[in-house]
Amino acid sequence: MANIHATAVVDPSAKLGTKVEIGPFCVIGPDVELGDGVVVRSHALITGRTTLGAECRVFPFASLGEAPQDVKYHGEPSTLTIGAKTVIREHVTINPGTEGGHMATKVGSNCLLMIGSHVAHDCELGDNVTLVNGATLGGHVSIGDGAIIGGLSAVHQFVRIGAYAFIGGMSGITADVIPYGMAIGNRAALCGLNIVGLKRKNFPREQIHELRQAYRMLFSSEGTLMERLEDVESMFAANPLAKQVIEFIKTQSERSFCIPNNAATPSR
Repeated sequence: MANIHATAVVDPSAKLGTKVEIGPFCVIGPDVELGDGVVVRSHALITGRTTLGAECRVFPFASLGEAPQDVKYHGEPSTLTIGAKTVIREHVTINPGTEGGHMATKVGSNCLLMIGSHVAHDCELGDNVTLVNGATLGGHVSIGDGAIIGGLSAVHQFVRIGAYAFIGGMSGITADVIPYGMAIGNRAALCGLNIVGLKRKNFPREQIHELRQAYRMLFSSEGTLMERLEDVESMFAANPLAKQVIEFIKTQSERSFCIPNNAATPSR
């Protein structure tokens, strides 16, 4: 049974799981689904075709599921889906998808969206993603599992951030960042691998060592990026970390790649 404060406005058509808590002055729309154990603190708004997985926590003044900030949006029945145990802090905004995208915005499980961060329409976030205070994602951005986006950073629309990548605070990201990469600056440049993150996630030492070798090869000054990629693929195909980077680069993208400042300009 849900525990709903007397001042909250909850549409009778909303679907609430067991042990849901809704605090004072919250507004819950008719097409919202809240999983078991979801806690919504005071003054939060959840509307649209929005689904929250079990044990999510939503803090005051968050706005989830409101119309996208896209002038082409005309009320299409798009969705917002948020995985289990994700924490959404104060003043976070997340918009649903659009007809020009996937008709869906998706946030994975066990994510942490800190104060004032923004997830625009048609974004897809994996599990265990962290957006630090004020981080902003443009439309159609893809974020891999375990990535961290530093505070006050802005990610350009259609950019891909690979799994376990680390984006330094106050960065402007206009190009794809490889899995396990570190990028910082305006406009951001790749500045190595997220070695600290890899160690914290207990990836094997030998795999990390080989990934570092693959990284140096990929961003050397000889040949084109695609030529260097072929060499890396032939040498490190058995390494799962390097393989993920290889597949990331081979996947079609709307954007160029984020590279080190001293690297050769990549060419497909």
